[in-house]
Parts: sequence; structure tokens; C-alpha cells
Amino acid sequence: MNFDPDCRACPRLATFLDDIHTRYPAYHARPVPAFGDPHPKLLIVGLAPGMHGANRSGRPFTGDTAGILLYQTLHQFGYASAPESVSVDDGLQLIGCRITNAVKCLPPANKPEPGEIRECNHFLAAELTGLPANASILALGQIAHQAVLRAYRLKLKDYPFGHASDYRLPDGRRLVSSYHCSRYNTQTRRLTPEMFAAVFTKIQAED
Repeated sequence: MNFDPDCRACPRLATFLDDIHTRYPAYHARPVPAFGDPHPKLLIVGLAPGMHGANRSGRPFTGDTAGILLYQTLHQFGYASAPESVSVDDGLQLIGCRITNAVKCLPPANKPEPGEIRECNHFLAAELTGLPANASILALGQIAHQAVLRAYRLKLKDYPFGHASDYRLPDGRRLVSSYHCSRYNTQTRRLTPEMFAAVFTKIQAED
């Protein structure tokens, strides 16, 4: 199964979302589905929904600071019809691209526990299985990078995470990784727009 909108397999996350829904009745506050082209040439894997971003809007990286650089860059490289993602009904479309998360539910303090990452991994594995044979995967951050490897049942030590790391996986698909475009990383300039754009240039240059 690629996605279960009613999944409650992780008690801590399910209870947390129940509380969020009580405090913010208008928020999505459920597992967040992937967004974009159903047969993408590029699958982007983030960590988990943000409290006032995807958890509110119901669409990955939509309405939060982490999505600003992501959607600007997607538009710059021809993957998005607009440079800003505001809400699920803003008309934005992804072109040859799909966005998902390693963990589908908002975790407390934006930190999923290892068991929750493992529990959610079968959804990611199903998404990866359904990709076109020539697709590339862009993992945002180490947890997403390792979640992709786990979904492939590969050893983490054989594919160490690094910004702009680039691996050919056993099935022929590519795994390219980047520092996460979180507010912390962009504000501290651990990840600059130029660094992020260079990752997309690498993906397109070697497709």
C-alpha cells in the first residue's frame, strides 16, 4: 500500500495528531499524502510534515518556511508550475516530479523516533517500487537518505550520506542527497540557494 490516510500504527504520533486536531480544528492533522506527478522522473523524499506547513495544509512542504526554497528551486528547474506553494487549492502543479516524506505524520518537536521511521518505511518502499525505471530520488537530509536505503534493504554504511552525494542503486535508479531545506539550514547558510540549485543541476546533467 502506497498510503493510508487513516493510519494509526504509531501510538505516539496518532495521539499527538488527535491533540493537534483538537487545538487546530482547521488543520489537516492526519497522515500527509505524496503530491505531484504519479509517474515522476524525480521523487523528492523529505523527513516529515511540518507543524504549520504540511500538517496544516495537507500537502508536503506547503505553507511553511522549508517549502520556500524547495518550490522556488523546483520552479527554476522546470519541475513546478509556480515558485510558491501556499495551499492545496492554489493551482500549483508539479511536472515530472513528486514529493513525499519518510514519515507521513507530524512528529512532536519535528523528531520522529527510530521505530516510527521504520514503521512508516513500507509506505516509502511501495512508492519507490512504483517509480519509473529511469527515475532519480532526491533525499532531503540524512534521515530521508537512510529511509530510502532501508526501503531498498541496502546497508547504510555502503551509501553514506553527504550533501550532493550521488549513488547508482542496484536497480539502476539514482539516489542524490542534499542537506534538508529547513529554516535552520537556510538561515545558518549551511544550505544556500546556490548549493541547492547545484544539486538539481547535477540531477538534470546526468539523467
